[in-house]
Amino acid sequence: MTTLTISANVPVATRPKLISRALLIRFVSIVGSSASFYLMLSVVPLYARSAGASTSLAGLATTALSLSTTAGYLPTPRLVARYGHRAVLAAGLTLLGAPALVLALSANQAVIMAVCVVRGIGFAITCVSGGALTVSLIPPERRGEGLALVGIVGGVPSVAALPLGVWLAGHVGYRPVFVAAALAALAPIASLSSLPGAPASPSKSTTDRRATGVMAGLRVAGVVRLAIVFGATTTAVGILVTFLPLAAGGAAAPALLCQPAAAIAGRWLAGRYGDRASGAGAARLLVSGVLLAAAGFALLSQHSAVLLVSGAVLFGVGFGIAQNVTATRMYDLVPESGYSAVSAVWNLAYDAGMGIGAAGFGVLAAHTGYPGGFFATAIMLPIPLVLIARRNSWTKAR
Repeated sequence: MTTLTISANVPVATRPKLISRALLIRFVSIVGSSASFYLMLSVVPLYARSAGASTSLAGLATTALSLSTTAGYLPTPRLVARYGHRAVLAAGLTLLGAPALVLALSANQAVIMAVCVVRGIGFAITCVSGGALTVSLIPPERRGEGLALVGIVGGVPSVAALPLGVWLAGHVGYRPVFVAAALAALAPIASLSSLPGAPASPSKSTTDRRATGVMAGLRVAGVVRLAIVFGATTTAVGILVTFLPLAAGGAAAPALLCQPAAAIAGRWLAGRYGDRASGAGAARLLVSGVLLAAAGFALLSQHSAVLLVSGAVLFGVGFGIAQNVTATRMYDLVPESGYSAVSAVWNLAYDAGMGIGAAGFGVLAAHTGYPGGFFATAIMLPIPLVLIARRNSWTKAR
């Protein structure tokens, strides 16, 4: 009989630990910023309306928040390079939380708009700086799984806080909501001192600042291709949340509830299996996600409530897969000093896609009707996949 022995000197490959003390501490500010933002997202327009603002003026509060968030993405990578993650993230949480207390004291329309602008900038900073810091705390070998976990940690508070804020405003008043939103953002600042130091060292030269700005991310071809593919899928999200209630009436409510939950599941599935995939495997996973999202969106053109909900679930899973794969691979393409730039580009693709989708679909639906518009969108979603046909341009070995 032959006995197989394994020498103690032979290294055994083990996967690095995913959850670290630093990542758990970072979860505190992820939950806080998400809860603070979504608690007030629907409440502020209601508050403006209750204070005498017209419907259109109340709607401008959300517009101001959205535009300032988009603008806030642009300078954040350079701020991180100069001052480090902890200082910049603390500033973002302060800008997100402190202005909420102002609304507890004033219902002036100009004040409401100013608060929305400042909070939008603060939220942008927490997304870009916080996102880059989080990625640096995740082992590269388990980046997809780690980002999926982060998506759950930040996604659950957002799903819960959005309706909770409206409920609290209706039952206990607006001021408790504003105070809760402020505390949710400000309290986690105390946890930042326990996080590791910033990976990017301060730099004063113009050349170095450019190397860490948003344009640095846009100069990487693979990052741009993935951002376009992801942005195309987010156009469908903008269409879904804006026009499905108009097209489907009461049947839209369960669909809109299922879609974000399915997206969280899709992100987890992609993260769980994507880390084990090669470059070709990651490409197949992304293609599968986009095609699944397109198939789900096609079902939204049907009048059956069952098909609507089924379509929202399929779209959500596919969108979640696209979220995870694009973010993971974009970070793979740059060194750690470029994480903030990638975070900014990814978030810009998200918001720009949603805005383009909401604006463009209105024009399309005027000619095709809602069902025709949904089906046409489903056909167009896979088109940007041709940009990743050459997989070597957007993947690299870890």
